[in-house]
Amino acid sequence: MPDLAREFAKLRALSARVGADPLLVQAAGGNTSVKDDGVLWIKASGTWLMQAETGSIFVPVAMAPLMDALAGGGGAAEKAQDFVIAERNPGGLRPSIETTMHSVLPQRIVVHVHCVNTIALAVRRDAETLLAQRLEGLNWAFVPYARPGLPLTRAIEARLRPGVDVLVLGNHGLVVAAESVEAAEPLLVDVCARLDAPARIAPPADVVALERRIGGAGYVIGAGDAQGVATDLASLGLARQGSLYPDHVIFLGAGLVVAGKSETAADIEARHRDAGLPPPAMIACPGEGVLMRGDASASAHAMARCLADVAARIPPGAAVNTLNEVQDAELLNWDAEKYRQALEAGRARGGP
Repeated sequence: MPDLAREFAKLRALSARVGADPLLVQAAGGNTSVKDDGVLWIKASGTWLMQAETGSIFVPVAMAPLMDALAGGGGAAEKAQDFVIAERNPGGLRPSIETTMHSVLPQRIVVHVHCVNTIALAVRRDAETLLAQRLEGLNWAFVPYARPGLPLTRAIEARLRPGVDVLVLGNHGLVVAAESVEAAEPLLVDVCARLDAPARIAPPADVVALERRIGGAGYVIGAGDAQGVATDLASLGLARQGSLYPDHVIFLGAGLVVAGKSETAADIEARHRDAGLPPPAMIACPGEGVLMRGDASASAHAMARCLADVAARIPPGAAVNTLNEVQDAELLNWDAEKYRQALEAGRARGGP
């Protein structure tokens, strides 16, 4: 078995590389882990993989009691923080929401990414047929959408077979697993290359029209790489059908707010206020571009780009699965995700 210190250094380096690639990981999304001597070292909730070599982002979780809780069939395993080895976690970090998923995979190294090309396939209703063609020769499994955390772990257990080392998660992302980082990285590269798809080139944003749309409200023009979801009408048609994956709901809210023909951001703010809703983090203006709320977090901006990247890789007219209202609500009201949002808010105020 590889020495933990050497393997950990390789895992940190790989984590930082994938975390810096917005086509693989956006903001605090994704997670990696290594198992060693009964301990699962996993990325902490709310931390960014790109910081794996510059900060302390991994948390030690005791495997045996966690696995006992999973075998017990109740919900105790959902609170992975209850299994943290406190004396080896001086920063008091909480383990990833996906801790149970990492624990049930037998391989030593697990890498979970929100690969844009994977998501663009995993949201499609014909995903399993397409994946069978692209992933031929690999030991892979498709897992239909389930809420991240314990429900997803149970869904994985239902599809897991001996030797499976690639998981495509419906409406979510990609997992690869191996006995070493040196084996996991080329597997990740191979799968991502097989699932690669060209992105439609979107027209540029209409800055003048967007400035008119702001209408004195607390909004700014979104980043250039996010504009395509509104300027490319095929992408807009796909995105407005509903939430495509969990992190969109967490950081942008459910679905997509689309401005009416002459509607300004101020109009939309007023409409949301009258309905007892907060102003939307993102507004898509058809054919013109995207507005972002002035106080939108870095994660919200990253997810706005992710939406444009994903939608641009889905063929026009392709049938997609979106999260339903119940699935949106369980993400928005989930304490574990509220913790991640609180960390993001602290970061925006200059916190860690």
